[in-house]
Amino acid sequence: MLGIILSQATPAPDLGPSYREHKCSPLILTHSMLTTGRGSTFTINCTGFGQNGKYMTALDSVFERKAFRPAINFSIPTIVNISFTVSAILDVDEQLQLLSSFLWLEMVWDNPFISWNPEECEGISKISVATKNLWLPDIFITEFMDVDKTPKGLKAFISNEGRIRYKKPMKVVSICNLNIFYFPFDQQNCTLTFSSFLYTVEYISLGMENEVWEIAHTSQDIIQTHGEWELLGINKATPKKSVGTNLYDQIIFYVAIRRRPKFYIMNLLVPSSFLVTIDAFSFYLPAGSKDRAPFKITLLLGYNVFLLMMNDLLPASGTPLISVYFALCLSLMVLSLLETIFISYLLDLATTQPPPMPHWLHFLLLHCTSPRTCCPAVPQKRNTGLDHLPGMKEPMELAGKLPGPRETKLNGCPGSTRAQQEDKAQKQHLVSLWVQFSHMMDTLLFCLYLIFLATSIVTVIILWNT
Repeated sequence: MLGIILSQATPAPDLGPSYREHKCSPLILTHSMLTTGRGSTFTINCTGFGQNGKYMTALDSVFERKAFRPAINFSIPTIVNISFTVSAILDVDEQLQLLSSFLWLEMVWDNPFISWNPEECEGISKISVATKNLWLPDIFITEFMDVDKTPKGLKAFISNEGRIRYKKPMKVVSICNLNIFYFPFDQQNCTLTFSSFLYTVEYISLGMENEVWEIAHTSQDIIQTHGEWELLGINKATPKKSVGTNLYDQIIFYVAIRRRPKFYIMNLLVPSSFLVTIDAFSFYLPAGSKDRAPFKITLLLGYNVFLLMMNDLLPASGTPLISVYFALCLSLMVLSLLETIFISYLLDLATTQPPPMPHWLHFLLLHCTSPRTCCPAVPQKRNTGLDHLPGMKEPMELAGKLPGPRETKLNGCPGSTRAQQEDKAQKQHLVSLWVQFSHMMDTLLFCLYLIFLATSIVTVIILWNT
């Protein structure tokens, strides 16, 4: 026999906070629920139960009160257990600070007015009922920022003990405080807060249907998308929410997700590193070479085109660390081009009328080129740099061609000839100093490139592993 147990409790049933003002009589509600006797047990013959829809008729009295919270003792809140499964992480919008995910939400609660003996009802212990005929708890997600598009006409399972289990699919677009500084190695911690919209703690109490580790493990096992994001774990907290004088029960789930960085490493970091490395090795070209500046200009233009093409892959808001990296790469390449232009101008000037070198610069050059110092050693004689200067000769070669005393007497102008030779030697010495200075600048800038590339590689490895 199917029994729908109804209480003869004297307190008025809870019709919800918005219904309290009407103060309906308990006799009216009891009369609408019962057909035989006030507060008695309504029994139906289970013959043919489950066939031709007879169980629907047996539950008509329960369906009629679907607008009211099912409770025998209205001083005791209805316990609604919550569980969910994350089946997909669809999108993360950094500009709008939104997380799009797909959930299977499960809510479980008891209806004390439903109970039957499976042995007397052809062994049926569970039936499915359309949710439009049942009272449903008004549980919602606080961070939800879109229209609820839950399909209509869903079913709920009712056990012979009166336990109702309701599952529904949800596409959740929730607000999330995203920190994109470490993009593309960022990890986000978004929250999903489940709470009742209408019922306070006196009417609904939230609980857990499954443990948090079970929810996280199940979600990681059945998650269907293997795109940009992966699920790391789920934690929970159960603080109460106070709104004015009302206190609401809530459960906050912290969903930790991590971006998969391989796509961005291959499409952003690796090409950028290749271009910067090529620009660094361009310092092996002679300082006075006419091909060095056009080569660096071509690399700089190529790097700008690369940034324009890859701009859509970067976050639209904020300043992530990778943007700082790109800015430093571009700055180094511009600095390298300016240094090349300056060195070319300086060497061209040195071949015509070399300017005198300041004392502090001369001292710095001698200090850095000394083998006893820790500065990069610049060779005193570099045929590579000197060969590209038209009309330039080595100081020793120039000294070997200085005329002797007999040649001076034969020329008839000993003073002027010696003065000219000394001027040429001094000019050659100045040219040699400026060439050494250009080599020193190339060496320092090349070392700066190497330090930057090494630091970038170490930073990427650390961020990727942590």
